[in-house]
Amino acid sequence: MRRVARSVRLHDTDRGEAAEWVDTIIAKLLERRLLDDAAYALARANSLHRAGASRRKIAGSLQQKGVGRSDIAAALAAVEAEYGNSELVAAYYYARRRRLGPYRLSEVRDSRRERDLAALARAGFGYDTARRVVDARSVDELEQEALTPV
Repeated sequence: MRRVARSVRLHDTDRGEAAEWVDTIIAKLLERRLLDDAAYALARANSLHRAGASRRKIAGSLQQKGVGRSDIAAALAAVEAEYGNSELVAAYYYARRRRLGPYRLSEVRDSRRERDLAALARAGFGYDTARRVVDARSVDELEQEALTPV
């Protein structure tokens, strides 16, 4: 409708007629299921989760895009159902990507513990989840804990 308003202002067109066109286009997109907030929310939540985003970050991102609360809740529930402990799995992906915790060189791992916890906290993960990731003894132990179905 912002484009309609600009067109009305610049070209002196009829606002009512343009609004009807927009409504018709939106109705066609909805009918063909090309405009579906629930499907978008689910796909985006899965994508962000695989990239290592926390539940908070996923919810914030979807809310910023204008997705409704019910669609966000349904998408987060689907991610949780698929992974069991989705927060730990996302923290695992995040730590692997950022080389935190057991992914650090063993020589500097102890001196960087607090920084790793802070990085996970800034990414939206709770203290317990961050501590479980950072304090894992090895990559194999973390993978087994995070990726083993509950």
